[in-house]
Amino acid sequence: MSDPTHFPYRFDNRWKPLFTVLGVKPTDGVDLQDGMFRASYGRARIETPITNIGHTEVTGPHRWYTAVGMRLSFADDGLTFGTNYELGLCIEFIERIPRVLGFKDHSALWVSVAHPQALADAIGR
Repeated sequence: MSDPTHFPYRFDNRWKPLFTVLGVKPTDGVDLQDGMFRASYGRARIETPITNIGHTEVTGPHRWYTAVGMRLSFADDGLTFGTNYELGLCIEFIERIPRVLGFKDHSALWVSVAHPQALADAIGR
């Protein structure tokens, strides 16, 4: 069993009431352990093998209304776990992950972790 690596979100406190409603806690974020990628955002959870990740890209800044909160992408079936709109990591999956929102499984996830490049490096893609 490997040691877990935790990547917490970077919170923009202007949106604290929204995070409270969504149940997002300071302990939420992305964990890499035993070959698995796990992301938590309030009551929402995603889990997939790291080998299911095809590509990552650090992106930002974004418009607040496309990056803060838990939401679907307007362009595709991607999912956002956002706590700020300045910087985050887009994670593209080889095989779609089970849906969290909407009617379709997700091909990508954007997370606003505090150190998106460090997460990308740890994933290795």
